[in-house]
Amino acid sequence: MQMKTDLQKSSEKIKQEAAKLGFTDCKIAPVHYLANDAKQLKQWLSAGMHASMRYMENHFEKRTDPGKLVAGAKSVIVLLLNYFPPEKQSNKDKLVVSKYAYGRDYHKVIKAMLNKLQQTIRNEIVSHEGRVFVDSAPVLERAWAARAGAGWVGKNANLISPEHGSFVFIGELIIDVGLAYDKPIKDFCGSCTKCIEACPTNAILSPKIIDSRRCISYWTIEHKGPIPETFRKKFNNGIFGCDICQDVCPWNNKVKPHNIDDFLPSPDLMAMTKKVWQDLSEDTFNRLFKKSAIKRVKYSGLRRNIRFVAGY
Repeated sequence: MQMKTDLQKSSEKIKQEAAKLGFTDCKIAPVHYLANDAKQLKQWLSAGMHASMRYMENHFEKRTDPGKLVAGAKSVIVLLLNYFPPEKQSNKDKLVVSKYAYGRDYHKVIKAMLNKLQQTIRNEIVSHEGRVFVDSAPVLERAWAARAGAGWVGKNANLISPEHGSFVFIGELIIDVGLAYDKPIKDFCGSCTKCIEACPTNAILSPKIIDSRRCISYWTIEHKGPIPETFRKKFNNGIFGCDICQDVCPWNNKVKPHNIDDFLPSPDLMAMTKKVWQDLSEDTFNRLFKKSAIKRVKYSGLRRNIRFVAGY
């Protein structure tokens, strides 16, 4: 029987600690320059598909080389956290927000969990230098998650886990210590094109290529200013983000709901009718979304979205 190496033991302990903290999955990839991703990112930016998101042009080398973020980086520890809700809004007669924004801002929740994991690794597993990242720094999260074997990047450009679907947040811990690494897995999308066909604004130009200038999430979250009339009645009642390409994905058919209290929606949010949204006051906005990712668009931005989608 082959004995486990120290690297394998350390990696297993890290995954065990991640599970104890509540992470849905943990995989590890070796650090290297993301040459193919760099090429694809340049093409995407050159085509202007990032729309007004100029920050995507910044820190290009850091996005493709973790060594620019953490000196001597050797390992990318990828963490997934399920956010598929046990209860969902209906868009049949109501205005809706993306499921990721139902509860508390995930950046704060996951960062706190990652900080705890890093401290445990330092104290009990292996001494290291490193940094935690949660969608707020120039890290190509889905690329690293795919390289670590946590899933594959689907045709809708979302990471898809074979066990947990695509309603997962991604966080990383990049450290300067070598570990035992996981291998990438196969792309299981096959010939399915449900996400491409379901997008009401045709934002998925081809597999894995999203044109932000057509994306509902872009217009309702990132964009400042008026929303073009060409998109009138195409947002499927979505006023903050969009889940359409994930809702139709077969890999999400049997996903189990999360059990994280921080991600549960408030009863007030779930009960909101179109009329209540239209009458939303700034005080109510501040109360309901004080700890939510929705506060990112501010009251004025959400009011713009409500007016556009509700048609008044």
